[in-house]
Amino acid sequence: MPEALIVDRNQPGIVALQLNRPRQLNAINDIMRDELAQALAEIAADTSVNAVVLTGAGRGFCSGIDVRNFGPGMLEASAPAIDRMRFQETMAALPQAIWALPQPVVAAVNGPCVGAGLALCLAADIRICSTAASFGNAAILLGLSGAEMGMSYHLPRIVGTSVAADWMLTGRSVGAEEADRRGLVSEIVEPDRLAERAFEIASTIAGLSPLGVQLTKRALQTNTDAAGLAAAMELENRNQVLSHATDEAAQRRQKWSDT
Repeated sequence: MPEALIVDRNQPGIVALQLNRPRQLNAINDIMRDELAQALAEIAADTSVNAVVLTGAGRGFCSGIDVRNFGPGMLEASAPAIDRMRFQETMAALPQAIWALPQPVVAAVNGPCVGAGLALCLAADIRICSTAASFGNAAILLGLSGAEMGMSYHLPRIVGTSVAADWMLTGRSVGAEEADRRGLVSEIVEPDRLAERAFEIASTIAGLSPLGVQLTKRALQTNTDAAGLAAAMELENRNQVLSHATDEAAQRRQKWSDT
């Protein structure tokens, strides 16, 4: 059986995770869920990894959960509520693990990015997409809540409350140009350039001070919900003091002074 997740460590300091069920537009089944969870846990503990690229194989990023053939772990609506809650929590743990990684994650969205796929994308730190990309919440079209897997937390913070409400309450598909205009992605590139551009960004990050990068990621996450400017600056001040005292920072300052 082909791997549901391809883990590529060919570039120094970078791990590429490719969702690999292209015939199903990389819909998540029980195997992919478990492999992705394990890979994220391993990356989180690996100090040799400084950046992560997340993308999909074939013409899709991720079309959501595979409702047709998820595997033996799929539960019927008649199953006990506590069992269905545990299932939902295992799915929600995926974007939570991406968000919690010490290393920044670059999501390279190459095609349809729907439901659980959108949740994975939203949890990344940087999102770029190809002109072939499209985004959709979709759960509400199935009679479910459009708020799942962290979407009601991440999406309003990225695109604003009104736009998030539009997308989540209608379940409509959003093309690459609208996603860019609304700030969901930071860049649109041609399909044949997407992987190269994602690795360029990841390589730039991987070449910087790991401590400085990780402190910056955490400050961005924490200060998005800061009580006010004073609280945000308190964290920033602490981070600068911590990073300033490292040997790597001293070497980089010296190099900067010598140029």
